[in-house]
Amino acid sequence: MKPSPTLAELPLRPELVGEEPYGAPQLDVPVCLNVNENPYPPSAATLDEMAAAIRAAAYHRYPDREARELRGLLAGYLGHGLGIENVWAANGSNEVMTHVLGAFGGPGRRVLTFTPTYSMYPEYARNTHTEYVVEPRRPDFGLDAGLVLDAVTRHEPTVVLITTPNNPTGTTTPLAVIEEVLAGTDAIVVVDEAYQEFSRTPEATALTLLPRFGNLVVSRTMSKAFAFAGGRLGYLAAAPAIVDALRIVRLPYHLSAQTQAVASVALRHADEMLARVADLRVARDQLVARCRSLGFEVVDSDANFALVGRWVDRHLAWQQLLDHGVLVRETGPPGYLRVSAGTPEEMEAFHAALARVDAPRMGE
Repeated sequence: MKPSPTLAELPLRPELVGEEPYGAPQLDVPVCLNVNENPYPPSAATLDEMAAAIRAAAYHRYPDREARELRGLLAGYLGHGLGIENVWAANGSNEVMTHVLGAFGGPGRRVLTFTPTYSMYPEYARNTHTEYVVEPRRPDFGLDAGLVLDAVTRHEPTVVLITTPNNPTGTTTPLAVIEEVLAGTDAIVVVDEAYQEFSRTPEATALTLLPRFGNLVVSRTMSKAFAFAGGRLGYLAAAPAIVDALRIVRLPYHLSAQTQAVASVALRHADEMLARVADLRVARDQLVARCRSLGFEVVDSDANFALVGRWVDRHLAWQQLLDHGVLVRETGPPGYLRVSAGTPEEMEAFHAALARVDAPRMGE
């Protein structure tokens, strides 16, 4: 092979040919409302404590392979009687889901989910050689047990993914629906609650169902509500046997000493790290109300974002917002743009930019 082959000349796996790396645009613009981050950073005191924890880490030694202290803190944060044996952690929810499909997916197996939903799911499936199958959500982007269980019967998946609040729609799936699905299948049911803290009813979590269903996995992240996107920490709660299965497929020392140390500090300051969640709920609700008052179609959301539309050419609308210094996400159902809730100043900048968008909307 020549010294500098092109990608096309490499012996790439067939299913990767023509693929491009995943990623929302990372552009240097004044207002970034495209990746659902918490825009409020930790306090200076907490940052100092994080820095001290990093300085104290033993870099000449491998980190705790089982991340026991961190998992214990996560269990304490989640509550519901969970212990370290119920909790798993990894580098973001991306690695958590890769572990789940590495253990319960694979060649000859299927993962089922319901679109529109998180755009990384098919990549998790592809990278673990798991067949990815989807069914559409209802027109209101919700789910009911009949729809889910009918799809389970037809596709016979080993893993079912239910995202609530759903990304990118922000819609929720009632606990009663999740309970009926769990009772109706032996598949591993992953309830992805990445945005649960932003819900109007955060206490209505699938964690309450864990004592009754051994096939339930509840996935969470510290990237969103915890203002910890740069820390890269995802986690899940499940029966101890499921956690043991994930320990089989994880790479050794997959969580660095730095990640464990800083995430542990963040969890010890959970009240502070989550203090602005209520403000972001207000910002989301104001975003929805204000855009509707201007005649936009907006999907009711329980997350820290909302779908705003509908444009005939949403890419044109996206570009016009970007031209005015505001970056949002071009994703989800046709005609919609996903807008993250931000600081008051960021939201005012978004509305000022939106007023200057003249891309035609459907029905005009």
